[in-house]
Amino acid sequence: LQCETDFVAKNEEFIALTQLILDAAIDHKPETLEDLLNIQLPNGTVSQLIMDKIGATGEKMELGYFEHISAPSVVSYIHMGNKLATLVGFNKEEVAEDIAKDVAMQVAAMNPISVTPDTIPAEVKEKELEIAREKAREAGKPENLLDRIAEGALQKFYKESTLLQQEYVKDNKLTIDQYLKQNNKDLTVTVFKRVSLNA
Repeated sequence: LQCETDFVAKNEEFIALTQLILDAAIDHKPETLEDLLNIQLPNGTVSQLIMDKIGATGEKMELGYFEHISAPSVVSYIHMGNKLATLVGFNKEEVAEDIAKDVAMQVAAMNPISVTPDTIPAEVKEKELEIAREKAREAGKPENLLDRIAEGALQKFYKESTLLQQEYVKDNKLTIDQYLKQNNKDLTVTVFKRVSLNA
């Protein structure tokens, strides 16, 4: 739930409304933002409650983001200032809290675009390859090496942009996948979401 000022964001009634919306989302499991806004609560729909709060405060409010994930275990992380949040789903029900939080913080800090290279859209991969080819061409590299150079650049992109291949921020000798495996050989991330109110 977004508002215009910190004064309203820190107001107890605003915080209570956000908690009410969160509880409604957990109870009703809506699939879309529209579904969430239409959930009927004792005092009206979520949308009506937001409109009522706008009327009471005189400040624009909007439920700008709605993300949900399903996994055997889900952890959330909210960064200081409440402007950045992550959800991370794991393939196991039992995940040590510190490990789960570390991975959720990794998503917040490093902003991966995908869990693995397999889940990156083909058009994103092709764009990265084309950028790498063009850079190599501008650097005067021979045409017959451009594809190989581009493939190397794509592998680097995967290491920077896919969660499981990223260097673990607390120990750059490990990837996130290695960090998970040293704690439980079968543990992995299945899905994540990252929401930033700044971008």
